[in-house]
Amino acid sequence: MNTLKRHHVSVSGTGGQAMVFVHGFGCDQHMWRLVAPAFEAQYQVVLLDLVGAGGSDLAAYQPARYATLAAHAEDVCEVLQTLHLHEVVFVGHSVSAMIGVLAAIREPARFARLVLVAPSPYYLNEGPYTGGFEPHDIDDLLGAMDINYLGWTAAFAPVVMANPDQPALAAELANSFCRTNPDIARHFADVTFRSDNRADLPHVRTPSLILQSARDLIAPLAVGYYMHEQLPDSDLVVLDTTGHCPHLSAPQATIAAIRAYLRPTSHLPT
Repeated sequence: MNTLKRHHVSVSGTGGQAMVFVHGFGCDQHMWRLVAPAFEAQYQVVLLDLVGAGGSDLAAYQPARYATLAAHAEDVCEVLQTLHLHEVVFVGHSVSAMIGVLAAIREPARFARLVLVAPSPYYLNEGPYTGGFEPHDIDDLLGAMDINYLGWTAAFAPVVMANPDQPALAAELANSFCRTNPDIARHFADVTFRSDNRADLPHVRTPSLILQSARDLIAPLAVGYYMHEQLPDSDLVVLDTTGHCPHLSAPQATIAAIRAYLRPTSHLPT
């Protein structure tokens, strides 16, 4: 299977520069439906599914290969190579924010800007670093996936979304989790929540926007400030929103922040 089919790549828009959207854990490219179309008039919009998610080739998900996020970063670079893209604007949510960081380090000429939505380089609390989780929290999360995956999806989705006034969003996320192969989801969750990419941040030379929710249990605000300190050329925007998925719960605010950042003369407050 060729690269574009393997990742269920879709391309739209009319701009000369590409904007590439990559989804978070347990999701697929459909999660960008409220944000990506807003950029089609100015950009060539590229959507893809990580291997193991959505309409990707599930058979291509080999646990040994995808034991680290580096393999996903390699996949992203391969998609850009196949489409002959350089100087793209990369928009990654959650774990795919870190995948974008690794891809930009790997092939910096292919990336003009990184937009990192609710990113976290490390989910565990360690010394002065506040990642949001203790080791036993991650053990409990993975254990719950092993015991009752469907029950875990119903319990975890509302925590991630954290917008009880919009119950349809939590239901959509739970359904997305349910559509993911449980074995792949369990493995990718282990890789996601135990990865430590803090040491990679100072090596990024691509200008970056860190887009953080003010109240997010998965990626606390302290993580956003840490990333802003560690990324050499970064802006931090804190959205007055709740939850880990502002592109779904607050799409207009997300669009506005991205547009402001991409203006040539923009200067965002930190």
